Amino acid sequence: MNVNKQRGGLILGLILGVLIGLAAALAVAVYVTKVPVPFLNKNATRGSDQDEAEAQRNKNWDPNATLHGKNPAKTTPASTPSDATTAPPAVTGTVTPAPAPTPAPTPSASSATPSTATASAPKPAASSATQTARPAPSTTSSDPLGDLARARAAAAPAPTPAPTTTDPFDYFVQAGVFSNQSNADAQRAKLAMLGWEARVSEREQSGRTVFRVRIGPFGKRDDADSLKGKLDGAGIDTTLVRVQR
Repeated sequence: MNVNKQRGGLILGLILGVLIGLAAALAVAVYVTKVPVPFLNKNATRGSDQDEAEAQRNKNWDPNATLHGKNPAKTTPASTPSDATTAPPAVTGTVTPAPAPTPAPTPSASSATPSTATASAPKPAASSATQTARPAPSTTSSDPLGDLARARAAAAPAPTPAPTTTDPFDYFVQAGVFSNQSNADAQRAKLAMLGWEARVSEREQSGRTVFRVRIGPFGKRDDADSLKGKLDGAGIDTTLVRVQR
């Protein structure tokens, strides 16, 4: 019996617990659906009047209102043209008349006569006439012989330069004639080491090919003779060669 009672009480407790849970869930659901949720239904009941009032506030909104402070600057109305053309107030009281100007003293006839005579008298043109009438001072030289010599030198014709005779020949300083080109090149290199630039020319002579080492050409014989003397002093046998231009 005790066991059956305990089982019946347990089943009854479970049923009651389930019913209580369902009732609580139903109550929570009803509360959630009926009570307005914050931040969601706040603007649900806005009417046209509120929208119009907010639009009016936005129209008159000044973004610089915070910069004006507590006493915003008041705009001064523009001055009307009537203010600028307002006539000044009339001056009351007695007006003192201005003193009459004193007449200028008239000069007497005796004082006017000398000035008139002075003005009518013509100015003497002595300065220009005297300057033109003066004769030019004569310039006399203390050295007449020197002046005469200079005058004759200026009048004498300039001497014509003497014609220069051009030499119809070119001159070469020949530093050797070789039958082998290598020897000619060696002689040219030796002259280059001494500071003179030579050339190697090839020519047929007596049925054989020879190679000549020459420095030049020189337009004047004196220049060629001077170089020949320098090469002879350096121990190089040279020959002066003259070629028709």
